[in-house]
Amino acid sequence: MRRWARRLGVGLLVLVAMLAGLTVVTARRGDPRLYPAAAGAPHIEIFVVSNGYHAGVVLPRAPLAEVAGRDRLAALGAVAARFGAYSALEFGWGEEGFYTSVPTIASLTVPLALRALFRPGNATVVHVVGLSQDPRTVFAHADLVRLELSEEGFARLLARLDATFAPGQGGAVEEIGRGLYGPSLFYRAVGAFHIFRVCNHWVADLLDAAGLPTAPVLATLPHGLLWDLGWRGGAMAVPH
Repeated sequence: MRRWARRLGVGLLVLVAMLAGLTVVTARRGDPRLYPAAAGAPHIEIFVVSNGYHAGVVLPRAPLAEVAGRDRLAALGAVAARFGAYSALEFGWGEEGFYTSVPTIASLTVPLALRALFRPGNATVVHVVGLSQDPRTVFAHADLVRLELSEEGFARLLARLDATFAPGQGGAVEEIGRGLYGPSLFYRAVGAFHIFRVCNHWVADLLDAAGLPTAPVLATLPHGLLWDLGWRGGAMAVPH
C-alpha cells in the first residue's frame, strides 16, 4: 500500500512538473507596444467575464462600431448595427451543440461535454449579447476583470474577433438563432472546438492580439485565465 501511494505521489509530481514546464514554454509575453496603454494616452475599457466554466469578453459598442467602419470589419459592423440599441456587447465562442444546449452549469451533461472536447471537427458559434447596463451590474454574480487597452490594441483585438465570424451568403454574417439569455443571437463561426482549443483559449487569443501576456495552458480553465490576467496582465478584478 505504501509503495503504491509513493508511486502515485511521484507520478503526480512528475505531472505537475510537466504542466509547469509546458506552461512556461508556451506562455506568450505580450506586446509592450500595445499593452498597457501609455500613461495619459487614450484607452478603451473592456471586461473579461467568467461564469465558472466559460469565459467571454465585454466590449463597448460605440468604439467597436467606429473601428469596424474605419477598418472595414464587415462582420462586426453588421453586429454593431444589429445591436445598435445597446451600450456594450458580450462575445463568447464555443462548440455549437454544447453552447446552444447548456445555458447554465445545471444543464451540463457528460455526453455533451465529452462530445465537445473529444469529437473531431466540432462546428462552432459566436454568441453575442446586447447589454444596456454597466457590465459590473449585469455580471454582479460572475467573475469579472477589467482591462484598459490601447486604441491600437483594441483595433487588433477587433480584427481577430471579426475573423471569427463565418461569412454567409454574399459575405454577410449568418445568424443561426436566439441566444441563451437577454437580447442575444448565435452566429456561425470558424474554427473547430476541442480539448486543446476551448472558449477560454479563444478569449486568450483575442487578448494576445491586443498585446496582453497570456498562457494557453493556464487558459484551459477560466480561473487560470483570470489568474494569469491579474498576475501578468495587471487586470483589475471587479469586486462582487
